[in-house]
Amino acid sequence: MTSKHEIEQQARETYHRFVAVRDQIDSGNKSWSELADFFTADAVYIDPAWGRQESREVIRQFFNDSMAGLTGYGWSSPERWIMVDGHRVVSQWDQVLGKKTDGSEWIVPGLSILYYAGDGLFCYSHDYLNMTHIGETLKSMAWQPPAEFNMPPAKPDWSTALPAAWQHLSSAFK
Repeated sequence: MTSKHEIEQQARETYHRFVAVRDQIDSGNKSWSELADFFTADAVYIDPAWGRQESREVIRQFFNDSMAGLTGYGWSSPERWIMVDGHRVVSQWDQVLGKKTDGSEWIVPGLSILYYAGDGLFCYSHDYLNMTHIGETLKSMAWQPPAEFNMPPAKPDWSTALPAAWQHLSSAFK
């Protein structure tokens, strides 16, 4: 059996690789579809605008669809800190929406909770952003979506349950 310390080390290392790929995506050197490779085939990803996405391939398509018109237009997600407890990773990152005329950035802080499944893969990710803050910031920016921008669904699925095969992780190492 793998110890809690070993799981935490693997989860932390995997998350650091995940963030490195996300940083390469933000800089235009990788595509969003590559980030889906960090998830199990049955993973769940919950986005604060698009809701629940189930399965690696659905997550892959969601990344491509949801980030169209944002990445490459000043949006990025720099990492600030993480905490790891057993299979859980909690991270704080900033959603940078662009630059102000004074050179500072439009920023809305975000949080993520991920569950590490082993073998360098996550089975769950739930992102939290204050969507009212996002809306107010976009209004202050006078942001206009580019042609390739995709609106989130009108009625997303907000279920927060872990995938059935991984529900035992919520009580692991208690």
